[in-house]
Amino acid sequence: MLNVLSIVAGVVAGLFLLLGILPFFGWLNWILTVPTALLGLVLGLIGRGRAGTVLNVVVLLLAGLRLMLGGGIF
Repeated sequence: MLNVLSIVAGVVAGLFLLLGILPFFGWLNWILTVPTALLGLVLGLIGRGRAGTVLNVVVLLLAGLRLMLGGGIF
């Protein structure tokens, strides 16, 4: 059950990431994408499956890349 919740959180974070890729919407990554993906990652680590964990790690890496390119983190 936790793995399903982790996958749902990863999909929602991925949708937020798609909005955060657009110019002037990079701040959405800090407010919506990163916390949602971290919650999904924790749920995925507690659960037994690996799909949710991998999905949330990929979303976090892409959000981090976008934040680095936009100057949000160093």
